[in-house]
Amino acid sequence: MLAADTLARPYARAAFGVAEQKNAVEAWSQMLLVASEAVSSEAFSRLIGHPKIEEEQLLEVFGDVLDLSSDSGFSGFLKVLMHYRRLPLLPEISAQFETLKRASEHKVKVNVTSAVALEQQQLDTLAERLKKRFGSDIEMETGIDDSLIGGLVVRAGDKVIDASVRGRLEQLGRSLVR
Repeated sequence: MLAADTLARPYARAAFGVAEQKNAVEAWSQMLLVASEAVSSEAFSRLIGHPKIEEEQLLEVFGDVLDLSSDSGFSGFLKVLMHYRRLPLLPEISAQFETLKRASEHKVKVNVTSAVALEQQQLDTLAERLKKRFGSDIEMETGIDDSLIGGLVVRAGDKVIDASVRGRLEQLGRSLVR
């Protein structure tokens, strides 16, 4: 079975393409977010799998949650997902849509985990350095993990920059074992 991110990728790209074509990227972003929250609820997930619920009835429920009258393209997108039984992928589709949106805006989402809370000046300096490194504006999320001992770990997509004391100690340990 294919992973959810692999299955969701073509749908996210198609959704982004349609949204971009209609100059409605922000609207689609919001609708995908709300729809993904809806399908994540227990009550809605029971509706999705119920054999007596027709696609039109399910679309009406989505219509109650979302304002589908403003964008017929989104309701068509939902119909495709329903037809291929891909509604449970909406959270992953939404996440990948956001990644495509940030890329089109030349932004990179970065998660910074540090051993101690960073001051605003340190965050600003780090953001500037990361902006130079990635060549894009930075959307930074921060977190604290005292097990790092010192330093920080930066995650941007599949890239990881480990500048923590723990990471350096582990690297030193691996090199000593060789």
